[in-house]
Amino acid sequence: MKADIHPRYVQCEIRCACGNVIETRSTKPQILIGICNACHPFYTGQQKFVDTAGRVDKFQQRLAKTQAAQAALAEAASKKKKKA
Repeated sequence: MKADIHPRYVQCEIRCACGNVIETRSTKPQILIGICNACHPFYTGQQKFVDTAGRVDKFQQRLAKTQAAQAALAEAASKKKKKA
């Protein structure tokens, strides 16, 4: 094997957004993550929304607009059938 071509393997600290800290080894000294096993709904059994920049609200607004447009289209189609 060639010498001095491999990255350094150092102690690593993985930090989650919930505050959980995991000690391991890696080529990076620190890794930041958004969700870990302590706060993930699959492992905790709790439903938890991670809403970044209002994505859930934006989706619900788009869904409401789409449903309103579909209802208006269906109403217009039923009026045309009644006239004919």
